[in-house]
Amino acid sequence: MPKVSSVIVPYACYLRVYEPLAAFPEPERSHWERYARRPDRPSYQDELRRSLADLLPTPPVPVPVHESADAFVTLVDEALCVCPWRTRLRGWQALEDLAEELPAPVLDAVLPRVLRDQAARDYERWRERNPDARPWIRTATWQVPLNWFVLVSDEERRYEKGSGEVPPMLRYRTPMVQARRRTARALRTLKETIDEGPLIDGLVDVGRWLEEFHPRSLVELDYGGLVHVLPAAELDGDHSAADVAEGIEALRVGDGAAAGEAYGRLVERWRGVRERRSAN
Repeated sequence: MPKVSSVIVPYACYLRVYEPLAAFPEPERSHWERYARRPDRPSYQDELRRSLADLLPTPPVPVPVHESADAFVTLVDEALCVCPWRTRLRGWQALEDLAEELPAPVLDAVLPRVLRDQAARDYERWRERNPDARPWIRTATWQVPLNWFVLVSDEERRYEKGSGEVPPMLRYRTPMVQARRRTARALRTLKETIDEGPLIDGLVDVGRWLEEFHPRSLVELDYGGLVHVLPAAELDGDHSAADVAEGIEALRVGDGAAAGEAYGRLVERWRGVRERRSAN
């Protein structure tokens, strides 16, 4: 195994789907079954470290040469569920989005254009052979997209403050059927009450993504590295899923004032996170 950097990329959050073994065809199903028994399975931080390690060589490696054979593993009602990393696929998709995140001179300095063009050609050829491929993990930096909070409820929130070398953790986990039901209800309300826009577009997109998975899957919204940039008091008081649910319900019953108050709390909370990004 190549040497992995000890540095952690801190400011990304994740939306993950854990599928039951029955969702995977052979021989992948047997691979994950054996994998789950390994005592040395890598952690969330290991995935970040490995991704960062590829950017350290000269020239950097924008996308792994081989697809990852690792996954996150959990039990859902005693049934084994796995969330494959699919690091190579996610790397290609992240490169497509990077042009919107960084100015061209900065992007060229970080990843020379010749490397990005080669990666794009590789991805195009790969997509021709794998037209139905999709990632089990979505990533966002410096914010949690508001449409992700639609999938979960405040009752599913789990916050641990951490201590010593154990970092804090804030995440939500919900059954796939609940995530799909909440998405459908929210879309119906939003389409009836507001104009088309980024919130509706984002929710339509994430809803289509959820439909790709087994109905007995588990959906996880994990603040990931955002816990390293938010003070403990802000994390403790962050009930964004409750604010989103309150705002959508207010729209449904025609209470524009209550909807505005809920949206205002969300905007204020996440504006503070984005301002920390600008400070860096």
